[in-house]
Amino acid sequence: VLKEIRNDFKTGQQCNRLIQGDVGSGKTMVAMLSMLIAIDNGFQACMMAPTEILAEQHFRKLISWLEPLGIQTAWLTGSQKAKERREALALIESGAAALVVGTHAVIQDKVRFNNLALAIIDEQHRFGVAQRLALRSKMTAGGQEPHLLMMTATPIPRTLAMSYYADLDVSTIDELPPGRTPIVTRVVSDHRRDEVVSRIGAQLQEGRQVYWVCPLIEESEALDLTNATATHEELSAVLPGVTVGLLHSRMSVQEKREVMAQFTQGSMGVLVSTTVIEVGVDVPNASSMVIEHAER
Repeated sequence: VLKEIRNDFKTGQQCNRLIQGDVGSGKTMVAMLSMLIAIDNGFQACMMAPTEILAEQHFRKLISWLEPLGIQTAWLTGSQKAKERREALALIESGAAALVVGTHAVIQDKVRFNNLALAIIDEQHRFGVAQRLALRSKMTAGGQEPHLLMMTATPIPRTLAMSYYADLDVSTIDELPPGRTPIVTRVVSDHRRDEVVSRIGAQLQEGRQVYWVCPLIEESEALDLTNATATHEELSAVLPGVTVGLLHSRMSVQEKREVMAQFTQGSMGVLVSTTVIEVGVDVPNASSMVIEHAER
């Protein structure tokens, strides 16, 4: 996939490529190596992710890889304090920040790049066409548009992708790094819920962690779906001695960050969450994910 991207860069045409690959197949690594090509040639690169949780995760990972190479990075998000944002904008405009990572904040008018050559959009299906165009219009010197790479873990058959995204080239990362255990997916009827909980209990005793995803925050009478808050209370009661966390979109950024930090560090056994968690959160010790009402 990296070879295909390199060849795109050499053609003198704008690269417009969709990279699809399963969770854990190495899309972030391909993105980073592509950004390094741009940075190596004296240009800026940026990466945009749909949620702050995901953007921050990318940022931390990329910093740990790039800072030892002496590459300066800037971070942009909606919840930033004014002073932090001013500093980041100055770094981006001067070109001192070779790499910019953030949420939708990256495409706001106030953000002026010095010479953006490569824009990467993670989980591209979460962004609208206008948002992608806004990123493309962050024009570089001489009226050229930046190369565009989009990443997704949602598998789109190649023929459909070619007709649906006629202007996109499609690259597929079709295998996982060696040594990965295959993922087992099972459908379990709701009346066997107790079995699921006891199975989770066994995994927790082995020191593993578990995601439990619920589709709604509060109960809607019409749909009568188990909501995250009730599930959180229920699991806290039946799993004594286990820290059960709760994450949903109505929490403040600081609260979300604290919950995620506890889960990432391993002090929280189960994380009950709404679909705010759905994109690419990387906790290697979490071995299971229960999805209620998977049809939703």
